[in-house]
Amino acid sequence: MGIKSFQGARKQQNNVIESASLKVSDYMTRDLITFRSEQSVEEVIEILIKQKISGGPVVNDKNELIGIISEGDCLKQISESRYYNMPMEHSAVEKHMIKNVETIDGNMNIFDAANKFLESKRRRFPIIENGKLVGQISQKDILKAALQLKGQNWK
Repeated sequence: MGIKSFQGARKQQNNVIESASLKVSDYMTRDLITFRSEQSVEEVIEILIKQKISGGPVVNDKNELIGIISEGDCLKQISESRYYNMPMEHSAVEKHMIKNVETIDGNMNIFDAANKFLESKRRRFPIIENGKLVGQISQKDILKAALQLKGQNWK
């Protein structure tokens, strides 16, 4: 005698999320703290500490992305300034920022973005539209998105 299931037919769930609708642009930070290439590294360190951030984009007068400066870049400068006995206040962001910046498409879904974070080992990606910086997505933003979606079915 076979086992019969007494569970009725399951209703089709309507809360299935289309991953295409979970775009990076929906979760990115638009109100960014940006830096200028002529700023001193010391000033950047003060802002990073005050704002409790680990880095940020460097832009020119036209709000075009020209680099990224991070805590690690600042730490490197502190180490070098001590080693070479050079005062830090004269050291500009331009000399220490990462110039070859990888960006991410605002239309990418957050699951693909999560994979991109894992593959690249980066903490943040800037988002560019029409040559201008419009936002930034961080690992934390992806985690927040995942928490908001908790309990819903993902395709």
